[in-house]
Amino acid sequence: MAPPPRGSLPLPGMRWRGLNLQFFAFFFLPLIGILILITFGSLTLHQRAMRQLVGERDERAARTAAAAISEQLNHRAAAVRGLALRAADQTPPLTILQSSAFLQNDFDHGMALFTASGELQAASGESSFWAETSPALHDLFEQARAQAGRQSVFSPLLLPPNQEEALVYVAFTTSLDTPIAVGAFSPETLARRTLTGAFSPRAESAAFVVTSDQKLIYQIGTASPIEKITAHPGVAEALRGESGTTYMQVAESEHVIAFSPIPPTGWALIIEEPWESVSNPLLNTTQLAPLVLVPILLLALLALWFGARQIVQPLQDLEARAAQLAWGDYQAIEENVGGIEEINRLQRTLIHLAEKIQRAQEGLRGYIGAITAGQEEERRRLARDLHDETIQALIALNQRVQLTQLKLAPDPQATAALEEIRELTETTIQNLRRLTRALRPLYLEDLGLIAALEMLARETQAANGIETTFHQTGAPRRLPAETELALYRIAQEAINNVIRHAQASQADLSLHFTTRQVVLTIQDDGVGFEPPDNPAEFAPSGHFGLLGMHERAELIGARLSIQTARQAGTRVRVTVPLHKI
Repeated sequence: MAPPPRGSLPLPGMRWRGLNLQFFAFFFLPLIGILILITFGSLTLHQRAMRQLVGERDERAARTAAAAISEQLNHRAAAVRGLALRAADQTPPLTILQSSAFLQNDFDHGMALFTASGELQAASGESSFWAETSPALHDLFEQARAQAGRQSVFSPLLLPPNQEEALVYVAFTTSLDTPIAVGAFSPETLARRTLTGAFSPRAESAAFVVTSDQKLIYQIGTASPIEKITAHPGVAEALRGESGTTYMQVAESEHVIAFSPIPPTGWALIIEEPWESVSNPLLNTTQLAPLVLVPILLLALLALWFGARQIVQPLQDLEARAAQLAWGDYQAIEENVGGIEEINRLQRTLIHLAEKIQRAQEGLRGYIGAITAGQEEERRRLARDLHDETIQALIALNQRVQLTQLKLAPDPQATAALEEIRELTETTIQNLRRLTRALRPLYLEDLGLIAALEMLARETQAANGIETTFHQTGAPRRLPAETELALYRIAQEAINNVIRHAQASQADLSLHFTTRQVVLTIQDDGVGFEPPDNPAEFAPSGHFGLLGMHERAELIGARLSIQTARQAGTRVRVTVPLHKI
């Protein structure tokens, strides 16, 4: 009996049934409401985008202006450094200052040269200004001496005697016993020149510069009224050397505040403006444009729903079932996936193909089973021959060597050569015994799967240095001989892969018994690999060991799964349903 058809679409020309009416009332109407909410929600998203855009723009402007001020400060520091270097070369102080008159625009309050002890040697401008100022520069001189020959030193804001404007001084000396060059300039003039060209204040907009000791240097525009300048958002962050954007609610508008540090002096630059005033009115009008798309979106939504319901979802279901078919689950492809007629015809074709593959697989499985049985029988015969003939012959040879050693005891050179032959013979015997155990697992035949896996873990750790553990959970039970042999060979192949390819330091074997199934797991912490998508790709990609494991699992009706990824280890799991044994 075919499965019931999927719900039909409530389209014109089709009968409206209870399910369709409920589907339209409880799905489409809420979906239309959600679409309208999303459309109006785009207004909010637009405003958020504009808010972020203005913030990013102001942050770039703050960084650019701060970089411009920093460049001007570095230029002044370099100029003072040049004066000090010339003074260190014993050039007359007046000559130095006269030839540096072009720096007057940078140092609008003049330049001066002081002795190493702080006495005024020469100055541009009024000497009385520098004579009155020099006592206040004692700390600056000490800092310059501490940084002698390395970098220029800037003073905090200083108010010279008989002056109304605070100044900043920059000093440099090449060594402790050479003159100190000092330049004085107005930070307000410097900030005004930079901000006037880079910032055009609008209503309720402002930009200002604050010193590291929290004093206002210059302000353009009208900032938000805040009691202390340090309490203004962004000031503390910029003084800590951070740059970024923050927001502050002022009355009915929100202001964006961009801040950036000025490195040479540790000052802070703040730009503040209401972001709504930056938004273009045309952009605000276009926010309503998405409403025009509502009917188109509704039609597109109907088409999308039809495609998803009748095409995409059935194809996805069919793809999942085809993947299960590739791993040997032939019943998965038979469940109807629905959808359009073309998909149904494709599924019927896949079902017919799966039946042919299943019959071919059954014949191939019988052939592989016969080959595997013959292979195991040949292994047992080879192991028996090696044990009964080759190993026994080597043991006899070893005994003859020992007897010869006793006869040739007086000859140390011959005795040493025979000892070497004896050791080589014993090593060969041990290797052959290990080979015979691999060819014919006696522990599996005599004591069962648990003892054989435990011995496999011990031998792996002893021979290869990889920490290998085995643990068993659940109520143990003996399985048919062919099932135990297949599980052992799968574990053996997985351990060989760990040794040869995984580059692992640890491996774990586990065997779990339940009332319904037996699960064998082999896991390592190695480098992993890219597993093939399905068993058909094992041989073309060179994974013949995985192909053998998969075939052995199929012979006993088990399911093999491999979980691995690059640098994430590998886990091989074999699940044997007990009802198939």
